[in-house]
Amino acid sequence: MFLAAALLLVGAVGAVAQTATESIPNAPGQGQPAQGQFAGSVPSEPVPGVVRLSLQDAIDRGLKQNLGALLSSADIRAARGQRWEQLSALLPHVTAAPFVAAAKVNIDELGFAGLSNLLHLGSSVGPYSYFDARANVTQTLFDWKSISKTRAASQNVKSSEYTYKDARDLVVQAVGFTYLQAIADEARVETTDAQVKTAQAVYSQAADQVKAGTSPEIDGLRAKVELQTRQQQLIQARNDLAIQKLTVARVIGLAPGQEFELTDKSLYEPFEGMTVDEALRRAYASRSDYQAAMADVRAAEFSRRAAVAGYFPSLSFDADYGTGGAHPSNATPVYDVKGTLSIPIFQGGSVHGDILQADARLVESRERLANLRGQIDSDVRTALLNLESSAEQVEVARSNIDLAEATLTQSRDRFRAGVTDTVEVVQSQETVASAHEQYISSLYNYNYSKISLARALGSAEAGVKEYFKGK
Repeated sequence: MFLAAALLLVGAVGAVAQTATESIPNAPGQGQPAQGQFAGSVPSEPVPGVVRLSLQDAIDRGLKQNLGALLSSADIRAARGQRWEQLSALLPHVTAAPFVAAAKVNIDELGFAGLSNLLHLGSSVGPYSYFDARANVTQTLFDWKSISKTRAASQNVKSSEYTYKDARDLVVQAVGFTYLQAIADEARVETTDAQVKTAQAVYSQAADQVKAGTSPEIDGLRAKVELQTRQQQLIQARNDLAIQKLTVARVIGLAPGQEFELTDKSLYEPFEGMTVDEALRRAYASRSDYQAAMADVRAAEFSRRAAVAGYFPSLSFDADYGTGGAHPSNATPVYDVKGTLSIPIFQGGSVHGDILQADARLVESRERLANLRGQIDSDVRTALLNLESSAEQVEVARSNIDLAEATLTQSRDRFRAGVTDTVEVVQSQETVASAHEQYISSLYNYNYSKISLARALGSAEAGVKEYFKGK
């Protein structure tokens, strides 16, 4: 019976841990936190000794070293480069190409053999030289297509900047996820170690009573199985903690092999609630991914205008000025000025194709915006529900620990007095272990729900500073 109870406990612990993971809200557009590029980083230089890391320290390192933030920052530079490419079509282009040439021409080779005979000239003309040195200026005076493309590129820059801010929020969420999981694993190691010590004390007590003949041998066997089960759980808990710390190091960019310790613990801090309407107003005003999506819609609108402008005429100006002649010594001023009005008449349907593609991109961007608005509503409501539920679970789990430990104390006293056997004691130990696991899981869910809410509101960096004071 006690073996069945032990197996049920192990299954319950696994189920609780799995539920804790599955109940975490997904990062919008990213799946589970700390996956993909946000799970990687560019490692920093190693630091001698042991690095002490609070949650805020870990977040600050992640914002500097996390791969997702770094790649998003590079995307801003790329978008700015594309904007300059589009803007260049509207800016003046100035070139200079001075040259000196000497030539001798064969008239017969050019097909004028009869002319050379008629004029009694030789078959060759030259040698002769000529010189030209002037600066050329080309300026687009009006091109609605280029203007619209430049405006679309400007909106793409804004979208990239908002996306970078959103990436920083995702880094905060990813770091918070891994950090809180690590300190939850630390708490599991501590509680499991305490359970090993309790099991050791119960086993010693049972062994003494078996030796004294006051308890049957089965009581000693039950106590030893319980002790070894706890020892196995402790080994696993320490391994889980070591692996989770490696994950933390990867997310925040610590040097490989860098030793560090986590200074913040998952202490319970009450949260001042807010209404759903208030949270949604804050989210729609602050969410960077929402702002980026609106910028994408505006960029798509300008891109469509640029496509339609393929039907419009454009006006350009071209001028050059300099000196020219047979030789630099006798060169005289020369110039050329012209304005060109380009009127598209028939372009083989290319403009129509551009418009169809621009329409499709515009529809897609508007649909993504509408979908994201619904996703934000879901994120905010989910975070608030998880926060309220996990806060209640923390209170219940805390009370269960007190009750379970009191039950274990009474069971040990009853066993010591010979009133009961180790079955009751082992069951009480299982209850204590389950109560501690429920408390750790509910506390982790509560603290992570606060980070998820900060992310859902679009203020993860400020929210972590507000909700976690660093204890």
